[in-house]
Amino acid sequence: MKVILTTDVKGRGKEGDVIEVARGFAANYLLPREMAIMATPGNLKQLEARMHNIHKREAAKRGDAEGLAAQIAGKSLVIEAKAGDGGKLFGSVTSGMVADALGAQLGVDVDRRKLDLHGHIKTVGEHTIDVRIYEDVTATLVLTVIPVGGEVPAAAPAVVEEAPAEADVEPEAEDGLPADERDEDAEAADEAAEVEDEA
Repeated sequence: MKVILTTDVKGRGKEGDVIEVARGFAANYLLPREMAIMATPGNLKQLEARMHNIHKREAAKRGDAEGLAAQIAGKSLVIEAKAGDGGKLFGSVTSGMVADALGAQLGVDVDRRKLDLHGHIKTVGEHTIDVRIYEDVTATLVLTVIPVGGEVPAAAPAVVEEAPAEADVEPEAEDGLPADERDEDAEAADEAAEVEDEA
């Protein structure tokens, strides 16, 4: 039977498409969920009048997708993961982790199902990820996986710490030694006392 899709249906068509489907699929799935209406002469006539608005919405979706692609394309993400010797991860980086990192680091909200990781990511290093934003609109970004507590490679964005200003340097105590040197002297004195006790 023929129906008119009222929304995009994956694998079937887009809003406004007139498609042929099995009667059971229409009656049990599309029609009850208001994803389609019967393709009657009256509904087809209304569809003609609505096509302008449908095309306008389609253009707006594509414009938004292209804007999002421009925000993502060529950018880098950094994810920390537990890794063993040789850079092999305990587990793997998931699309959910990448989606969270996109939100936290780039401020971009992307459905994890739209991320193509090209298989499982199970090692530290750089990996290329494709983001399918809308139909044929895609963007590619670089994911750098580092071990937990490890350093970000020079190529990836890193937080640079400034050298402390003179005002930040810890003042010397009455004995004229900075605090860290006093701690070393105290440790040496404790060790000497322990040796004397053993003798």
